Parts: sequence; C-alpha cells; structure tokens
Amino acid sequence: LYHEMIESGVISLKDDTSKVSLVYDQMNEPPGARARVTLTGLTVAEYFRNQEGQDVLLFIDNIFRFTQAGSEVSALLGCILSAVVYQLTLATDMGTMQERITTTKKGSITSVQAIYVPADDLTDPAPATTFVHLD
Repeated sequence: LYHEMIESGVISLKDDTSKVSLVYDQMNEPPGARARVTLTGLTVAEYFRNQEGQDVLLFIDNIFRFTQAGSEVSALLGCILSAVVYQLTLATDMGTMQERITTTKKGSITSVQAIYVPADDLTDPAPATTFVHLD
C-alpha cells in the first residue's frame, strides 16, 4: 500500500506536502500489539485534528481485529469471557474508542471502517457493538 501510494503521488517523498500517515499491524503479532494499533491510529488522527487543526479521514480495516485482539488479551490475562468468547468490557472498549472519532472546534475526524461479521451473524456481539456507533 505504501509503495502504491508513492507511485500514485498520494505520498510525496520529495517535499512535505504529503498528508498521509499509515499505522499497520500484522495478524501474526501478539494480541497486545494488535489491540493497540487501532488506538495508535486514532491518536495520530487526534493529533492532526487537535494540534494541526486538520480535518482527518481515518480508515480502519478491520474493526473486528480490534475486538478480536481485546478478547485474546482478556483471555491471556485470565479474565472471564462472555458465552460467545468476547471480553466483558467489549461495549466499553468499543464505545471509548468510537467516541474519540468526533468533530471539535479545531477540526474533525471522519472514519470509514470495514467490519467483519462472523458467520454472517449480525447479532454477534462484535459487529452489533460496532453498529451502535456508526451512522
């Protein structure tokens, strides 16, 4: 993606006109690292909104990975999981993250999020908790 953005001119290595920040993780990373990447990307977006006064477009692919990593971290910590194997703090974790994606007097963050729906079950807690925050 990085190289494609350079080739297409979205990212310019010659000057400071580029307005792209990329934050990646890999599925083979430990769950603690995967749980933090969404929050790291959001923190970068908040910096540009709050400190630079920019309007920010934030792409999250895939928000289910944030939920899945949180569940794995909870299991590793020995926390009780729900009947469908999600952390009991799922709604709080998702709500805290989603509520940071907002407009302020200095700028805005608009987010486009891909959502994996396990077994195409829209009542699964992971997508259902995400849908509450999207419009």
